[in-house]
Amino acid sequence: MAFAAIAAQTGDDYLVATSQMLFGITVAVVVVAFLFLALAMRREPLATGFPAAAAAAFGFIYVVVPLAMLVQLRQQGSGAFLILYVLIVVWIGDTAAYYTGRALGRHKLAPRISPGKTWEGTVGSFVGAIVCGTLVFAYSRQIGSGLISVGLLTPGQAYLPPRIPPLWQFGALSAAINIAAQIGDLAESLIKRGAGVKDSGNILPGHGGMLDRIDALLFAAPVIWYYAAFRVLS
Repeated sequence: MAFAAIAAQTGDDYLVATSQMLFGITVAVVVVAFLFLALAMRREPLATGFPAAAAAAFGFIYVVVPLAMLVQLRQQGSGAFLILYVLIVVWIGDTAAYYTGRALGRHKLAPRISPGKTWEGTVGSFVGAIVCGTLVFAYSRQIGSGLISVGLLTPGQAYLPPRIPPLWQFGALSAAINIAAQIGDLAESLIKRGAGVKDSGNILPGHGGMLDRIDALLFAAPVIWYYAAFRVLS
């Protein structure tokens, strides 16, 4: 079944859900900011209250809101396919950056924030993400049909258009996701530098912590969500 047909049948539901999500994000951010400020009044010494409240509110916006966007995206038509797509683009970008940087890296990207990142790795990540993301949509019918056949997706969750739109659009979307993901990676490194720690946690030994595994996704998630929201609201 093509996405157009699915949208025609359940477009109102998607529109309501997307509008509610936009409203919910706004309310949640405001409420959480005031809640943490109120709780910070109990801290001793009091001078640490505002920094602690600001850090807690930032953590909510930084982690919870992007992940909530992915949960809501899953409820939209073709949402499961879009989540698979963004995961592939982020993972391929990370992998391409690592291997390109190791093989060709000479010029440091941001030595004060992340000494291991290079401009060569950044370019490799960018190109790899665009190529891979475009191919995912170019073969979306085959991918969707295969996942449906093994029971991992339903027709409403896959992307099965009667005709694939111009692939440059998906190349541009993949480029935007990759840029956001790379900024997210650098932002998480900046947070660790500011906190004076090498790893964000020890749950995953050798991986820099759990946050290191999702830092790029946290910045990429809003890009794919707003793309899907624009598709629904337009």
